[in-house]
Amino acid sequence: MLQQGAVVIDVRTPMEYDKGRVPNSINIPLDRLHLNTEKIKSIQQPIIVCCASGIRSSQAKKIIQSFGKKDIVNGGSWQSILKYYN
Repeated sequence: MLQQGAVVIDVRTPMEYDKGRVPNSINIPLDRLHLNTEKIKSIQQPIIVCCASGIRSSQAKKIIQSFGKKDIVNGGSWQSILKYYN
């Protein structure tokens, strides 16, 4: 999906995100997804959600799917996605 131009949404807290992240990812903490519904719905590319371990991103995937988005996957931890950039 990254090769298809997927957008990575990191649902960790801003403090976690500042300590390390996937290049060009968007930080929208899990508890703020509902406040960003329109922004997320406007993304035309596939979406990959990530967090520290995959638990919050699993929840995020369900929430974002409730917005009507279909092209979304749980990428698990941000570090597991990062390895595709090296």
